[in-house]
Amino acid sequence: MKKVTVVLTLLLVPLFGMSQSIFDKFQNADNIAAISINKGMLSWVADMADEDQDQDTKDFISLAKSIDGIKIFVSEDTKASADMAATMKKHVKQSGLEQLMRVKDGDTNVKFYIKSGRNANKVKELVMFVTGIDNEETSMHPKFETVLLTMTGDIDLDKVGSLTNKMNLPKELKKAERGR
Repeated sequence: MKKVTVVLTLLLVPLFGMSQSIFDKFQNADNIAAISINKGMLSWVADMADEDQDQDTKDFISLAKSIDGIKIFVSEDTKASADMAATMKKHVKQSGLEQLMRVKDGDTNVKFYIKSGRNANKVKELVMFVTGIDNEETSMHPKFETVLLTMTGDIDLDKVGSLTNKMNLPKELKKAERGR
């Protein structure tokens, strides 16, 4: 009996130790570009920026240290984009995320969802989903582009703009600041 318990424990430990996300299936998907930034990388960047003492840098350091991870997925493929949209909708429903705001600018639609944190300015998760037409002047055919960004941690929405500026993340994140 003791051997069975040990074997079952060894088999189940990896399942509990992994930080699985519904979006992980996009990491190696065809036609989807994936960027994943973990807490270690964010802390390292924050530590490097710690020497500069201006307010933007202080805000960035504070925000970077409070984020557990950032995942960004981008696709111009219609099928992949549809899968991203369906997965995002499923995640919103299963995780109890609430829509923070929606922005429509021409053919571009941007939706922000949050999972509330410990107070009004903090969130546990921020999800941004962008769909739209990228009309390049050099192209005769418009490209359908989808961007899915998920950020987890103890995130202060008032400081998201600072991270956006420092790390060149999508400019739509600036609009996620609560109350603006």
